[in-house]
Order: sequence, then C-alpha cells, then structure tokens
Amino acid sequence: MAPSDFTGQVALVTGGGSGIGRATCLQLARDGARVVVTDLNVETARETLSLMPNPEKHLALQMDVTQQSAVQSVITTARDKYGEPPSLLVNAAGILITDPSVDKTGTDVINVNLKGIFLVTQAFTEELLRGNEGAQEGKGVIVNIASIVGKMGHPELKNYAASKGGVIAYSKSCAAEMARKGIRVNCVLPGLVKTALSKRLSEEQFQAFIDKTPPGRYGKTEEIAEVIVFLLSRRSSFMVGACVEISGGAGM
Repeated sequence: MAPSDFTGQVALVTGGGSGIGRATCLQLARDGARVVVTDLNVETARETLSLMPNPEKHLALQMDVTQQSAVQSVITTARDKYGEPPSLLVNAAGILITDPSVDKTGTDVINVNLKGIFLVTQAFTEELLRGNEGAQEGKGVIVNIASIVGKMGHPELKNYAASKGGVIAYSKSCAAEMARKGIRVNCVLPGLVKTALSKRLSEEQFQAFIDKTPPGRYGKTEEIAEVIVFLLSRRSSFMVGACVEISGGAGM
C-alpha cells in the first residue's frame, strides 16, 4: 500500500458539506478511502457525495455534532454499512458568529466548535477501541480543525478564538492519551480561507486578515485539505500532537 493510499479504510468527516470539510472528502475519496460525509445540512452532504468518484462507495448523513445520540447513530450506521467502524476522523464542523447580539454568551460557538469535537472524538475512539485496547500502532488517526485565530486571538472574534484555542489544547491532550493505544491525533491551524464561514466576516475584517498574511491572499480549501490528508496518512506516522499552521505566514 502506498503511503497516501487509503484503500479499505473508512473515513468520517464532520462538516463535509462545504469548505475545508468538502475538499477533504474529495481528496480522501481520490486516494481510495470510503468516506462518511456528515453535515448538519444533509443536502450539502449529498452534494459533496455527488462530486466524489464512485459515490455508491460512500455515505452522506445528517449529524448534529452537539448531540451525543446523533453522533453515536452515525458511528453505528457507518459500522453497519462497512462492517467496521471508521478509522480516520476529520473534525471539520464549525461555526462563526460575528454578531455579538446573536451569541452573547459564546455558548453556540463553543458547543459546535469545541464540544462537538469532544463528542465525536469520544464516540469514534470508543468504537474503534471496543474490545481491543491493546497497543497497536496505526489503529486510527484524528485530525482536528482549529484556526490560527486560536493562537493569535482576535478582538472581534473572542468566542471563535476561545473555541479554537480549546481545540488546540484538546488535540494535544488527546494525542498524549491515545498514542499508546494506536490512535494518532493532530490538528491544523488554517489562516483565512475563502469559505461560507469566512463570508460572515465584514469586508474590513476580511481585508485585515489579508494584510496580515505575507503572500497577500487567502488560502484555498484544497491547500488545507492536502495537509489534512497528509496528517491522516502513513507519511506522517511520527507526528503526534502537532498543530500545523497553514496560514500563509499569518501569526508567525
């Protein structure tokens, strides 16, 4: 098997209906994985499925990452379809609320961006380790999507920055716990990427990010997905607890 060949492996991607999640689904399918595309909006998940080679090999499901029962249902459905649980996980589901009057306490953003990753990771690892918790390198891989804002902070995106800073800390904590159980955990810190999420930024906020980025441009979803796929592959087999900045130099 080539280092970037995922043939025979089942990958679960949250937030797979758009943006970085969609780009990751397409690249995983390109490299042979059977992909479980999940999104709160199942129609967008189905759109992603329609763009993938051999769509009948993959699965599109609705999932609210903040609801434990919904998460477990998806894990069970995937296991039943493929005869085994997913061994690759990409936590890409996330929201950005720029209007402070909409999420005054930050609860909505924290629930999706941080609690959601906690719930999905917990269900994924429990199913993968069920009945077999002995050391076995290469049992599974998790990649979480944080943000360079989680490292830098942002005066107008405090709830978002806090949630992504939490993802960084959570990823490192999981990596330390899971490495000896055969599950590698890493995360990526994208900079400004043009997605449906970034459209919530004002023109001034968007341009301010561009100005802080040395190449003077935003990132492409495919550029982020390539790094995610690398971290999922055997090419990154000695990377554990790494938080990889894909920010065009912003935040360095």
